[in-house]
Amino acid sequence: MIPVGRREIQTQQRVIVFFTDALGHRYLGNWRDRAGNSNVEEALLTDWLIRQGYSDKIIGKALFELDKAGGLGLRSQFFLFHFLPMYRMPSIP
Repeated sequence: MIPVGRREIQTQQRVIVFFTDALGHRYLGNWRDRAGNSNVEEALLTDWLIRQGYSDKIIGKALFELDKAGGLGLRSQFFLFHFLPMYRMPSIP
């Protein structure tokens, strides 16, 4: 694995501060070495979508599409162009 440079780490820390302080998200920690680490935490996303009132069918489709986009290396573009305009980003209290 290529080590992350100091500038990248500082940028990541600024992003964490923005998401926690400005947007009210909960920071779950550095999961770099965690087994089963993923860009999309399906259990957390599913729980949030259920609380928002989405049906199991819609949740399943959203998870499928995210997984499919991730396999193509398009996860970030997919999320930005398809989810952000339609839904408020989840805040995990």
